[in-house]
Amino acid sequence: MSEESNVRFTEREALFYHNTIRPGKIEIIASKPMATQRDLSLAYSPGVAVPVRAIADDPKTAYDYTAKGNLVAVISNGTAILGLGNLGALASKPVMEGKAVLFKRFADVDSIDIELATEDPDAFIEAVALMEPTFGGINLEDIKAPECFIIEQALKERLKIPIMHDDQHGTAIISAAGLLNACHLTGRKLEDVKVVVNGAGAAAIACTALIKAMGVRHNNVIMCDRQGVIYRGRETGMDQWKSAHAVDTSARSLEDALVGADIFLGLSAAGALKPEWVTKMAPQPIIFAMANPDPEITPPAAKAVRPDCIVATGRSDYPNQVNNVLGFPFIFRGALDVQATTINEEMKIAAAEAIAKLAREPVPEEVAAAYGMNHTFGLDYIIPAPFDPRLMEVVSSAVAQAAMDSGVAQRPIEDMDAYRTSLKARLNPTTSVLTNVFAQARENPKRVVFAEAENEVVLRAAIQFKDFGYGTPVLVGRTQPVLDLLAELGVSDPDSYEIHNSAVSPLVPEMVAYLYERLQRRGYLERDVRRMVNQDRNVFASLLVALGHGDALITGMTRTFAQSMKEVRRVLDPKPGHLPFGIHLMVAKNYTVFLADTTVNERPSAEDLAQIARETAAVARRMGHEPRVAFLSYSTFGNPYGRWLDSIRGAVAILDAENPGFEYEGEMAPDAALNPKVMANYPFSRLSGPANVLIMPGLQSANISAKLLRELAGNAVIGPMLIGMEKPVQIAPMTSLAPDIMTLAVLAAAGIVG
Repeated sequence: MSEESNVRFTEREALFYHNTIRPGKIEIIASKPMATQRDLSLAYSPGVAVPVRAIADDPKTAYDYTAKGNLVAVISNGTAILGLGNLGALASKPVMEGKAVLFKRFADVDSIDIELATEDPDAFIEAVALMEPTFGGINLEDIKAPECFIIEQALKERLKIPIMHDDQHGTAIISAAGLLNACHLTGRKLEDVKVVVNGAGAAAIACTALIKAMGVRHNNVIMCDRQGVIYRGRETGMDQWKSAHAVDTSARSLEDALVGADIFLGLSAAGALKPEWVTKMAPQPIIFAMANPDPEITPPAAKAVRPDCIVATGRSDYPNQVNNVLGFPFIFRGALDVQATTINEEMKIAAAEAIAKLAREPVPEEVAAAYGMNHTFGLDYIIPAPFDPRLMEVVSSAVAQAAMDSGVAQRPIEDMDAYRTSLKARLNPTTSVLTNVFAQARENPKRVVFAEAENEVVLRAAIQFKDFGYGTPVLVGRTQPVLDLLAELGVSDPDSYEIHNSAVSPLVPEMVAYLYERLQRRGYLERDVRRMVNQDRNVFASLLVALGHGDALITGMTRTFAQSMKEVRRVLDPKPGHLPFGIHLMVAKNYTVFLADTTVNERPSAEDLAQIARETAAVARRMGHEPRVAFLSYSTFGNPYGRWLDSIRGAVAILDAENPGFEYEGEMAPDAALNPKVMANYPFSRLSGPANVLIMPGLQSANISAKLLRELAGNAVIGPMLIGMEKPVQIAPMTSLAPDIMTLAVLAAAGIVG
């Protein structure tokens, strides 16, 4: 019922994450050019006067000339922060910033957090109401009951923009989607089911109201709070919101209410549902244990007494996670796109039904391959995965359509097919794929060798790698300096880390024998090999991987790429039939460009270029992209002619003979490969759109381009990623930060590259 998961981390790492690079998680950037005096004159005075007058004449044009139509405020007073309680407005700011980030990450909705220092509902309402001109929508968050009911209702009555308290309705929508599918699997109809709701807070009441709106009968729902069943005539602990769900019943306890019940909806506390009570429920009971962070009953405990049950929780480490991120970004996306005046019941139901339907559909092969989603609709998959890329299109369009059908859309969409296409284009699939790669790494943790553990940046990355559960960092360095640095970085248990010191390692004799056998016919004496093993951290670290003491290797912070690669190659070979090379990823908001080879091959032959193109296209596919390959040159189809074009033309000819299954073209200058206006000059080009895989003609131009882009684009660059080695090896740039190194370590461990 929240965005929480079972990811492990320390308090130190959480604070470091929020503090590093720049404090907090959000920044504001300009969406228009601001380089010249003319730009500034248009952006502000005097040019800004023109849209000001236009909006004064017609307020609706604010959606055309300002960011209002894609701007949502995430607003809280901190009275119910996650599971932490009332810690105040300021303490809620990290959570609200996080919610703003999720809006952008999942639905390309711009969002800003606002924390109001008041617990007075009237003051809160007045403050938010005064901000209506600024925002296209309001997401209320972490406000305690019953004030949240009062605030939301009052604001919905006063304002003509979408407003939703996500703690209530987000949980209600996702759980309703799951219930639809659980009933579908067990042959139940909503109008016939008997439901027990344990909990009477904001989320519980919203869940109950929504399932009743969808067809569950009022008299078939029993709600319980801390005092027991909420029955008609009860006098203690009641308010108008609880009273609305009171029924005539002789049951007085949760145990009584569960006898013969089809569905349990838990929004209460850990352990509230006893296994022995589950045995009293109807056949094939449906149990939604959504207490945060620990459920009312764990799925194993429920299935131990009722193997026929279907269980959902708010946890990512169990099947069927009720996660609000499946809903709120896309609900607001659809509402904003039609300029809805509210988020009504019809829109919520449409979202729930769309989410439910998506889980029943087969996962397309390309989506399964890119996102690691090998799910099939059934008892353990009744709710889509949170990172399913289809949610954007399916849920947003359903909400937009419902807004139009219910008459609350101020700007209806005329072409829904075109709208769905535009939704898919708004986000970059790379971000979703990388998220799933990190999840896969947690599910299948590996031993990654960090070759330069005495370097503080590397050690920070290793600490994060361990704390976040991606695997075991195998540290290479002098034992005491590494232990001292671990302590300096705040690690409470430095001795728990595995450290390998080449000066004293018992593995050295085995390593020397192994490496001497490899190098004895390449001009190396045994004493030379022993010196390398004892003194060269990259050789020693590579031997750990070669001999099975580690699954992957990360290095590069203390030596150039070329030097590190030379040392690694003394121990590890390329994959048979493969060519080692490097890829840089240029990641923008809604597209990714793959640039290769940027690290290894100085003057690749035609055969080399063709192989680099094939393997980079395969990486692009694993990252969720349909590859469009351009072989880059200073020349576009022979203009101007030059003597360095033969290898490029040869590579194209090789692919022509193979029919490799992806688009490719060349030789092309970068603008002819990337700029649609320039591309239009070449109607014979085989590329259907701008290229996303750029094959460079040689190492000099490739490496210069990659480093220029890294410096100019900053953290929008990932890599280089080393491809084609027999073991997963990544060589990080010497300018890397700890998150960069950890990303490469996870990519190596997960096997998406290498």
